[in-house]
Amino acid sequence: MRITSWRGVHVCWLFALSLCVLAATHTANAQVTNGGGASAAQEPSVTNWLLRLNEASRNRAYTGTFVLSAGNVMSSARIWHVCDGVQQLERVDTLSGPPRTTVRHNHDVVTFDPEQRLTVMERRDSLGTFPSLLQTPSHTLADFYTLRRVPTLERVAGFDAEVAELLPRDALRFGYRIWSEKKTGLVLKLQTLDAQQRVMEQVAFSELNLDATLKVDQLLKQMKNRPGYTVQQLVSIRSKPELHGWRLKQPVPGFSSVTFNVRHEPNQPADAKAKSLVPAQWVFSDGLASVSLFVEPLDPSRLGGSEVQTSTGATHSLSRKMDGYWLTVVGEVPPTALRQFAQELERTH
Repeated sequence: MRITSWRGVHVCWLFALSLCVLAATHTANAQVTNGGGASAAQEPSVTNWLLRLNEASRNRAYTGTFVLSAGNVMSSARIWHVCDGVQQLERVDTLSGPPRTTVRHNHDVVTFDPEQRLTVMERRDSLGTFPSLLQTPSHTLADFYTLRRVPTLERVAGFDAEVAELLPRDALRFGYRIWSEKKTGLVLKLQTLDAQQRVMEQVAFSELNLDATLKVDQLLKQMKNRPGYTVQQLVSIRSKPELHGWRLKQPVPGFSSVTFNVRHEPNQPADAKAKSLVPAQWVFSDGLASVSLFVEPLDPSRLGGSEVQTSTGATHSLSRKMDGYWLTVVGEVPPTALRQFAQELERTH
C-alpha cells in the first residue's frame, strides 16, 4: 500500500495518511478458502498469513529498488531498511520525479527537499509503506476478504515468490494480488485489483538484497538537518472527533476508526468554538485499506464550489462543501466507499 501525503490537496496543512502497522495476536475465526479447495485447517487465516508478511517487512534488514505504476504514472524509489529490537529505521530516495529523501525512525519522519532546500520534520502514526501490508491489526479481515492461494511459484527480483490473492467480499474495497518471498514472507510485488480483477496499480521490487549489512546508527545520522536547509516542523495532536464536533451517523462496514488528529495552532483557545475550527484528519481502516477524512473551515476565496472527484491508480478522492466546511475523503478504495463515508459524516454542534 502506498502512503499518500496531503500536499497539493484542498487542506492547508500536511498530515501523512495514518496507516499504522502493528503486531497483533488476534486470530481470524472466519473460514478461508483457496484455489485448490484445501480446508481452512490446512491454510493459515487471513490475519495470520498477513501478519507473517508484515513481520518480514519490519524485522529484516534489506535494501532494494521498487517501481510503482499507477494509471499513467510510473515512479521508482530506493529503500534501505534496518531494525534493532523495537527500533525501525528506513530511508527512501525517489529516483524519478522531484528528488526527495525520507528517513523514518519509528514514528519520527524527516523529509529532505533539495530543490526547495527544505527539511520537513513530523511525527506520523503510520509505518505503512511498501513492502508492508497490514495497516491496523484486525481479526475481522476474513469477514471482508477471501484468501486464495496460487499453487505455482513465480520469480520476482531474482527470488522465488509464492502468489496469493485477497478478494473482497463487498463493493467497498479492492482486491489484491501478492507475491511474497518464499523463505521470509517479504512482499516482493503487489497489485491492486478492481471488481473485474483488472490491475489498477502495481508496486514491485526490481532489485533486492536480503542480506544487507545496515546499522541503526548509519541511518540515524541521516536524519540530521542538512546545512543551508530551512526546517519546517509539522505538529499534529491526537484528539477525539466528538471534542471537535464530528461523528459518523452509521459505521461503514468493516472500517474502524484508527486516529483523529488536529493541526496544532500556537496559542489556540481551548473553547469548543475554537476546536471546531481546527483542521482535522480522521483515519479509518479495515486492516488493509484505509480512508482519511480531512475537514477544514470553508474558505470561499480559495476553494471551489462544486464537488470534485479525482483518481490516480487505486487512490480516489472526493471533495465537497459540508455545513460551512470543506470535506475531502481520500483512500485506496472504490468511490462507493468514499461516498458512503461522506454521507455518514455529520456535525454534532
